[in-house]
Amino acid sequence: MTMTTVIHKTGLGVSVAGAALAIIGALIQSASLWQPGLVMFTAGFAAGAGYWPGLRSYQFTLWIIAGFVAAMTWSTDLIVWGGFNITHKWIVFLVIQATMFSMGTKLTIQDFIDVAKMPWAVFIGTFCHFVIMPLLGLTITLVFNFPPEVAVGILLIGACPSGLSSTVMVYIANANLALAVSIAAVSTLAATVMTPLWVNLLAGSMIDIQLTAMVMDVVKIVLIPIGAAILHDYLKTYAGLRGRRVVQVLAGIGALWLLYMIAGGWDALFGHASAEAQMYAVVLNFVAGGLVWALFYNWLYGRVAGVKKVMPTISMMGIIFFTTTAAAAGRDNLVQVGFLLCFAMLMHNLGGFLIGYLMSRWIFRMDVQSARTVAFEVGLQNGGMASGLAAAMGKLATVGLASAVMTPLGNVSGSLLANYWRKKDARQAQAAAAKDPVQPACENLSKG
Repeated sequence: MTMTTVIHKTGLGVSVAGAALAIIGALIQSASLWQPGLVMFTAGFAAGAGYWPGLRSYQFTLWIIAGFVAAMTWSTDLIVWGGFNITHKWIVFLVIQATMFSMGTKLTIQDFIDVAKMPWAVFIGTFCHFVIMPLLGLTITLVFNFPPEVAVGILLIGACPSGLSSTVMVYIANANLALAVSIAAVSTLAATVMTPLWVNLLAGSMIDIQLTAMVMDVVKIVLIPIGAAILHDYLKTYAGLRGRRVVQVLAGIGALWLLYMIAGGWDALFGHASAEAQMYAVVLNFVAGGLVWALFYNWLYGRVAGVKKVMPTISMMGIIFFTTTAAAAGRDNLVQVGFLLCFAMLMHNLGGFLIGYLMSRWIFRMDVQSARTVAFEVGLQNGGMASGLAAAMGKLATVGLASAVMTPLGNVSGSLLANYWRKKDARQAQAAAAKDPVQPACENLSKG
């Protein structure tokens, strides 16, 4: 019996025990029983679902649901540890940077070069993404009477780029994976400008939006970690001796700069500077850190065989972290608008799938697989980025609610849609083979 099988069976055992505990607690109306039982059930099932091959593609979604359930059950205990709040702005920033960097390691310089091979398709996908979701979010806020900060969260998640899960769903659905990677890469870079512009345009009248500050936050959250990952790819794939030396020198300067900042340089240079100057100085420090980290990761990559395999896990753990902490921080607000917000975010998500598919398929005349790809890239948003920006505003408990709700809903609906399309294609292939059994045989002979 392998370790993976042991984990799966243990998880299922915990899930069964949790279900029994939750049922007993509900019958005798004991929160001290049904609450931990419910968490045990969802977490155990998430760990054990991989025992059945048909459920393995849903495990990430199940973990997000488990985190959401835990957040709604033990909100304060999850985010306050020994008096320290893990939703602090800088904690959130570091986690989202780790998440974005690990996602960035799946991008390569070649992915950006490949954009030139299908520029029209990438443009359509990016255009649909940054038009459909912000305007759909605006429509939802006009239809539903949410509190201003909750409405801003809907507009914020609508203005974010596509996230990790969209590419995963495209892979499961056997759609156009190369196009998905290219759209994700371009939309992520475009978000540096598009996200702050859309939020300022649509939500500027609801709360005070500092446009420049938000652009700098997006640079710190998205551009720098993605840039560090691309720099690693350059060192790994393209850099000659001279190029590597240049990066080493820049990283060395960055390391010295950061040491100087820690040793008192910040107070000496920026302690009495304006808020704007300090904002740009912080970005400079992040750039220096990105250079150092890119070089260190490249060194680690060449010496530790398993480091590459850990990156997707870090991405998934980061997304689970954001969903859980945002839901826990905003639990009281979520209880007040919970059902209505869930319904609104489901409409936002499903509307993105539907309109994205219809626009790309029937207006822009893309093939079916590419249209499915655009549907996923439009309907699934980067919830981690939205949570990070909400935390930067100091409003994770309100502005961060929409991303906390939309992330699990999007992963559930995305998983169902991806598996539906995958199975539909398989059935059509089987039907075609049964109708004309000679053709597949001829194809196999030609391949042989």
